[in-house]
Amino acid sequence: MLTCIPDAKQMTTLLGKPLYEIWKQLCAFIDEKYDMERLWSKGGKAWTYEYKYRRGGKTLCALYARENCIGFMIIFGKEERFKFEQDRENYAAEVQRIYEEAQTYHDGKWMMFEPTDASLFEDFSKLLRIKRKPNRT
Repeated sequence: MLTCIPDAKQMTTLLGKPLYEIWKQLCAFIDEKYDMERLWSKGGKAWTYEYKYRRGGKTLCALYARENCIGFMIIFGKEERFKFEQDRENYAAEVQRIYEEAQTYHDGKWMMFEPTDASLFEDFSKLLRIKRKPNRT
């Protein structure tokens, strides 16, 4: 857990203004469809911050921030991978590539995206729906 949550100025300094705008759009995009707990933590070795969306002890997705880079991580278990694979041709080539290259661990396939614009948000929405149905209308 973080003792001090970064403010807009700190995030802008870390990410740069264009990426911070994408970060805010991605958060708004998720917040619009999902009512979740939001947890800030240290980002481990590779990232400065982790911003996790959770509910009932289950993680929906996590956003990561480091200098001039944002990450969007979603982890698919066995059933979720099956659902994605049934529909994979309806996703952008980049999403399919990241899915293919993602490391599979005992708890699932860890897909990390590093968006630089909003072009994959619609695919992110479909991935999140596989993980959990939106609970906001």
